[in-house]
Amino acid sequence: MRLPRSLQGLPRETFVLALVAFCVALGFGIVVPAVPLFALEFGVGTTAAGAVVSAFALMRLLSGLAGGRLVDRVGERVALLVGLGVVAVSSLLAGLAVSFPQLLVLRGVGGIGSAVFTIAATSLLLRVASAAQRGQTQSVYRGGFMLGGIIGPAFGGAVLGISIRAPFFLYAFTLALAMLAAGTLLPKHVTSAPTQVALGVGEDDGLPEGVVPEAPRTPLRSALRNPAYQAALAGNFATGFSVLGVRSTVVPLLVVQDLDLGPGWIGAAFTVAALVQGALLLPAGRAVDQVGRRPTLVLGGLLTSASLLGLALADGPVGLMLAMVVFAAGASLLGVAPAAIVGDVVEGKGGTAVAVWQMASDLGSVLGPLAVGLLIDRASFGVALVVSALVVLVCALWGFRVPRV
Repeated sequence: MRLPRSLQGLPRETFVLALVAFCVALGFGIVVPAVPLFALEFGVGTTAAGAVVSAFALMRLLSGLAGGRLVDRVGERVALLVGLGVVAVSSLLAGLAVSFPQLLVLRGVGGIGSAVFTIAATSLLLRVASAAQRGQTQSVYRGGFMLGGIIGPAFGGAVLGISIRAPFFLYAFTLALAMLAAGTLLPKHVTSAPTQVALGVGEDDGLPEGVVPEAPRTPLRSALRNPAYQAALAGNFATGFSVLGVRSTVVPLLVVQDLDLGPGWIGAAFTVAALVQGALLLPAGRAVDQVGRRPTLVLGGLLTSASLLGLALADGPVGLMLAMVVFAAGASLLGVAPAAIVGDVVEGKGGTAVAVWQMASDLGSVLGPLAVGLLIDRASFGVALVVSALVVLVCALWGFRVPRV
């Protein structure tokens, strides 16, 4: 199969990691609906069932820094396999759990493994891609996650019909496939892309033309002092806060409780958003590489902020769908630009710096649902969405700190 011209010349690892991402997201999409339902089987309430879901995200956040150090110590490929293995084994054992505490602990362990393999995959992808390719490689990688995330839930309902435990076993199987792909298709010794001076990091080392130095890993302290890295943190926080937090929490409730629409509109809204975002991922990656990191990061944040305001003003299905389309457009840019900036800042290296950047998204996904839930209870959907739009807007304006290059 002939690749589109825009994808030709990308590192082979890009497509291997996209396959790994697809396998992971496929299984995750299958197991997510089963987690709270399985928890209820042990006789606990809805709050405790929700805690099982939160345990995964919380442990991802808490273990991120340690995961980054592990990547720095053993390398991306080994850490990737270890992380996938931890999630696979914990998922298998979760399907065999006989008590609620067992399920809670095992999902938390799965969150640790998820943090490790996510940081390892991102760090590896940033390392092998040149500065001119980082946006496109990220769009391909995230496309694998998106495709799996669309297909997975479609199978999830059918699998639940077989057994409440079956999704956990199937998730373990798809993770095993991801390990097989990573273990057999990723080279044991990864070659870094040529080091380039980017966004204020690195200087001319005086080496002869054609000689590529092996750049040292960028310390976290150095990255944190860089305005571009700070903007990337803000952008990833906005992604977690809006995409993983606010949208997932508010839209289902908004559709049913505020707009008084049928539950079918929830699926329609998410499907439209996923299709639009999927269609825009590759163009977004090209824009990040060709137009620039700064304008695409700011535009992505502005579009996302505008879409949240659109949801606040929506009074029917047309307004809902239009807001979700704008949201998808913003998310396609926010999902790519911050990662490319991190790659520029650390020159493709630095597991700890990548880990902290990933933790910014995890923090947003933890705080987002809590904040909007509180605002909805104390005020209204409109207030919650307007405040959320302001949070994302501030993160978007931080993008102006990225130097023009």
